[in-house]
Amino acid sequence: MPGVTRTVAVTGASRGLGAEMAIELARRGLIVGCLSRKGAGPEESPVPDALADQLIPMVCDINDPGSIRAALDALAERTGSLNALVNNAGIHDEGRSESFDLDAFAAVLRTNAVGTFSACQAAYPHLAAAGGGLIVNIGSHYDKIGVKYTAAYCASKAAVGAITRCLAVEWARKGIRVVDVAPGFTLTNLNRAHMENEKFRAFIKRAIPRGAPGEAWEVARFVATLVAEDIPFLTGETLYIDGGQAVAN
Repeated sequence: MPGVTRTVAVTGASRGLGAEMAIELARRGLIVGCLSRKGAGPEESPVPDALADQLIPMVCDINDPGSIRAALDALAERTGSLNALVNNAGIHDEGRSESFDLDAFAAVLRTNAVGTFSACQAAYPHLAAAGGGLIVNIGSHYDKIGVKYTAAYCASKAAVGAITRCLAVEWARKGIRVVDVAPGFTLTNLNRAHMENEKFRAFIKRAIPRGAPGEAWEVARFVATLVAEDIPFLTGETLYIDGGQAVAN
């Protein structure tokens, strides 16, 4: 609503893409709960002084449902409401499938899929009480392709897409919309060394039409636009932002 400051929670907001999204959302005028295990807010991305008061650091362990509920409850109590959630927290692990440790496999699914679902559950009563809102789950273009040594990660991100579709259908009558934003190869301060490896850069140049990976700010701007704009008819979709890689290959 015009003139009303809205509140959004971002999980995994201390570093990488999460930090970029938190800052971009604050630029759009939202109050941003920055949820992370440290509860320190964006650590490596520079925060403009003018936005500092809009960023609220909060301790949250995405693998602990009680911690998620407590963080979202505290954020809603402090700001008066919760209007959106960005599920960004996640982990990546890889290895040969014939010998990949099953506990490691389960840990990836527990964080990326179960953690996402748990955060959605915790946000539900607040979004319903606010008359509706938006959940943005951060997936990956790995959800629809086969990539060597990444069965756990690919499976977890495919699950994020399925969770998104199911919740969008279940919660539509409450005015709650759920979308899955699936980035392609995106450069962040967490993966820079790998992404700038000469062999990987050569692959990117062939695979992505513009010859370069995405930048964190590009994904952050896309997510912030979805949250800041009111688009009631948009729900249940997986929205790929991959520089045209999928359609070119």
